[in-house]
Amino acid sequence: MESPPPPPRKIIHIDMDAFYASVEQRDDPALRGKAIAVGGGGPRGVVATASYEARPFGVRSAMPGARARRLCPDLIFVKPRFDAYRAVSAQVREIFSRFTDIVQPLSLDEAYLDVTENKADIASATRVAEEIRRLIREETGLTASAGVSYNKLIAKLASDQNKPDGLCVVRPQEGEAFIARMPVRRIHGVGPVTARRMQALGIETGADLRARDLAFLQAHFGSAASFYYRAARGQDDRPVRERQARKSVSVEDTFFDDLTAEQRLVEEVERIAANLWTRIEKSGGYGRTVVLKVKFADFRIITRSRSFPAPVRSAELLAETGRALLRAQLPLRMGARLLGLGVHNLEGDAEEGDQLALAL
Repeated sequence: MESPPPPPRKIIHIDMDAFYASVEQRDDPALRGKAIAVGGGGPRGVVATASYEARPFGVRSAMPGARARRLCPDLIFVKPRFDAYRAVSAQVREIFSRFTDIVQPLSLDEAYLDVTENKADIASATRVAEEIRRLIREETGLTASAGVSYNKLIAKLASDQNKPDGLCVVRPQEGEAFIARMPVRRIHGVGPVTARRMQALGIETGADLRARDLAFLQAHFGSAASFYYRAARGQDDRPVRERQARKSVSVEDTFFDDLTAEQRLVEEVERIAANLWTRIEKSGGYGRTVVLKVKFADFRIITRSRSFPAPVRSAELLAETGRALLRAQLPLRMGARLLGLGVHNLEGDAEEGDQLALAL
């Protein structure tokens, strides 16, 4: 006789609400209720996080600071205090540890938890999530949103459903219908460029994606097709992985049109360097080797690197090195469809997580 299938896993995705901005508003009463952005408002500045008061104006994370200021003239820029954010993150992680040791941090402000078996011996994952959110509010003065489901894909989508300070539960029998209603651009793993390609093929929602067979998806999306096929059916068997040592931190941008002009290429590398610096400070992943990645129009990839005797600890040095590595390759043999910048040979407290991809 065949053994019965294992019971569904119980996965929680916790996402702190506007984390950096919320810490700043908690610590400075003068900022409460105001539209604020944590990051730089100068020509090369980047928004790390915007408060919920700023978001109706269109201000978003990873947006150039100058654009954010144009959208919201009264926007208050606050310099990041990463030591403060790490301290709060450590408080939140300690709360997680009261319930499970199977925790996969994605960054300082979000993580997956597997609570299929938990230390509190609570049968309901929903109740575990409610307890975690209550403790975060009581002990840090901040709010967190949670998604509860049977896999990582849906738990992450669910945590964004009722923000801020929300909870969304998607049970196994509800997963496929939940995905069917979802715009494909919101499915984790479908970037902006891929979402536009899907839209051009008439794929707007999870239901549209599910209507395409695997052969169709392989023809249009190559190796990613299997993931999209399974995602459309609410399937994701990736385990929650406990924290592991990370070897690099990187940011890469895919462009809608191939870039050839030197000025535009340099501007993009500078913007990528600013985003990468935000990522580095957020994770504590300072590295000694700066790596430039260029993907050409024919999909050939080159990488160029420069190593230093000590970790790079200034945004200016990072940007300067990125520009120098790029200029050494100019003029490019053909247009660039992607540029990336990363740091390797890390020292410090880097977090395991997904690469930040900011597609244009």
